[in-house]
Amino acid sequence: MMINTFPALLQSFFTDRLLRQWRASAHTVASYRDAFRLLLLFASEKLGKEPSVLSLKDLTADFISSFLEYVEKGRNNCVRTRNARLAAIHSFFRYFSFRAPEYAELCYQILAIPSKRFEIRPIEFLTCEEIDSLTNAPDKNTWIGRRDRIFLLTAVQTGLRVSELIGLCCEDVVSGTLGGAHGIGE
Repeated sequence: MMINTFPALLQSFFTDRLLRQWRASAHTVASYRDAFRLLLLFASEKLGKEPSVLSLKDLTADFISSFLEYVEKGRNNCVRTRNARLAAIHSFFRYFSFRAPEYAELCYQILAIPSKRFEIRPIEFLTCEEIDSLTNAPDKNTWIGRRDRIFLLTAVQTGLRVSELIGLCCEDVVSGTLGGAHGIGE
């Protein structure tokens, strides 16, 4: 029999839903972990309760809305970050609604909290001259300069995100002439 306490449900959400059922990526798990870490710290400050004694009844729609406002205004995060935190909370409450039907109304109220709209700015690209300036900035005569240049060229050529770039290993990069205007082997 499952105990429907907030700590038990939160642990089950991470171990059962995210890891076992969804097989979520490490980035997703980290994002959700950060969202709940912030929520638990916020609850500790506002309610004076440690995470281990936090009750499901404490997590009202008004409380979650206050948390989201804190994320956006108190932490100076953008609307996208606020929406990412809300997505993690929504995911938990969708999972939770099947595990604790006695809290269906609470789940409904929290799932009804909408994401905020935000302006999508057009993507700007670097010109060839800007790319040349950027990739020629590191000192090619030093190991660190060559490393930095390879990172910059790889980013420009592949469009990898920073998290993907820093996850690369030496054996992932093959140095040599690739051709084109901005080959790594130039």
